[in-house]
Amino acid sequence: MKIADPSQTTVCNEVKLMLAELPLAGARVLELGCGKAEKTRTLAEQGQVRQILALEVDAIQHQRNLEIRDLPQVQFRQGGAEAIPAEDGSFDLVIMLKSLHHVSLEHMDRALCEIERVLRPGGLAWISEPVFAGELNEVMRLFHDEERVREAAFAAVCRAVADGRLALEKQLFFCTRSQFADFAAFDARMIRVTHTEHRLAPELYAQVQQRFSAHLGPEGATFYPPQRVDLLRKPD
Repeated sequence: MKIADPSQTTVCNEVKLMLAELPLAGARVLELGCGKAEKTRTLAEQGQVRQILALEVDAIQHQRNLEIRDLPQVQFRQGGAEAIPAEDGSFDLVIMLKSLHHVSLEHMDRALCEIERVLRPGGLAWISEPVFAGELNEVMRLFHDEERVREAAFAAVCRAVADGRLALEKQLFFCTRSQFADFAAFDARMIRVTHTEHRLAPELYAQVQQRFSAHLGPEGATFYPPQRVDLLRKPD
């Protein structure tokens, strides 16, 4: 297993990749860290899934998700990967998009144990993590350096594979596209988020703005952050 593949620069939409790679039709799906439920909606509407349990730790975002009324096969609950509110073997697929590195370091192994517990034998876990590289990362690391936690998340996955809890099906490396109309859009989406309290001193805020603005063009700023997916299978 490898944490990154700098040679892989293919740009793709991760949800479209999941729709192509995963056996979603009729599946019972658990999504860990569903955020604003944008990807949840796409999976529910296009993946022909039987049901989705979408968990979110952030209480503010969870309350907003509860206002969604037009996805009858989706149930929203507040909760984290280290204590999944579900029975053993109750899901065909577990999807964790850019969330494992947000689990506290002392609970990452527990989160992988929980994922293994709730998967049926032969079930798949799509563990997606951002690679610590790229131009957007160079802006973000000024105020939110995730190198240590991303390395820890990968190490936890490696341990889960090494001890036989989960088997590595394949690794996928690609880039996604992140577009911002201006710095205000970046500020709203990346700094003023409800799940993490970023308090930037005026000097640091100005530095972040300056580095971001170096990428601005007539159509805003576009970044292509690299990603990794560890697709894991629970042994039969």
